[in-house]
Amino acid sequence: MNQQTFMFTSDTSSFLTWNQRRFYETNGYLLVKNLVPLEKLNRYEERFREVCIGEVETQEMDIMYDVAIERSEYIPGKKAVSKIQGFQSDEILFEYCTLPQIVNYVESIIGQNIMAMHTMFINKPPDSGMKTSRHPMHQDLHYFPFRPANKIVCSWTPLVKVNRMNGCLVVVPGSHVRPLQPHGYPNWNKGFNKLYHGILNYTGDENHIYLDMNSGDTVFFHPLLYHGSGMNRTNIFRKSISCHYANSECKYVEIQGTTQENIGKEVAEIAKQKVNKLFGSVEGFENITLQDTWRIRGKLVRGLSSNL
Repeated sequence: MNQQTFMFTSDTSSFLTWNQRRFYETNGYLLVKNLVPLEKLNRYEERFREVCIGEVETQEMDIMYDVAIERSEYIPGKKAVSKIQGFQSDEILFEYCTLPQIVNYVESIIGQNIMAMHTMFINKPPDSGMKTSRHPMHQDLHYFPFRPANKIVCSWTPLVKVNRMNGCLVVVPGSHVRPLQPHGYPNWNKGFNKLYHGILNYTGDENHIYLDMNSGDTVFFHPLLYHGSGMNRTNIFRKSISCHYANSECKYVEIQGTTQENIGKEVAEIAKQKVNKLFGSVEGFENITLQDTWRIRGKLVRGLSSNL
């Protein structure tokens, strides 16, 4: 593979080594060891605890729960928070998205002018036996109404050691070259969580790799890469923090009539319910779209803002 064949990384930065660049081009992901220091991870975990016990204003955040888990780590008798999304206004958690050691890799993949679009703190709970802690194999682009896909990348960092026992990420190397597949809720006998869509035609027969990682290791991956995670078979919550970045020159696209129409309708309905709960009926929000939900979350982390 020579320089002219590179399609999934950027020529505007020389931060990646040639071998790293080739690996990402071929496999659709890159794992970097020991990237985020322990003191940063401890800071983010403490902030998550403060969110869970109500010490932090969470108006803009989406607080999500596992449908089968009642036991909270922090408050007896309360449901456990399994994920928070949209922490772009929280100074402590959003610091992760701005860490130079992460953004340098991001720039090497998607180029300059970088927006943080999707922020998550994931708290995968010990499975109750209903297998709801699984996340089906999916492509993240299913959730994003902006393109091109090659100008989007995710960074994902565990706060604890992750492996097959507690539900580490599993990826299908090279699947990022495939088009976006139809997604929907999996046909599982047990339960599944809201918005956890999966690839409908995925059979599980393909070669896949479990990403065993230590705390502070970070994996960067393409939004078309097939990935998911298994059950957490331990008694410890598996914590990670992540951010999806996009080049600000990406453009919003129409999803009506595409495979993304189902997620667009579902997310828009949830957004309207949230607005009505917080503020009552607000003029204009009755026609909110998937694109609108991302416009209000995007935040510049490097370079110049543009279309997003």
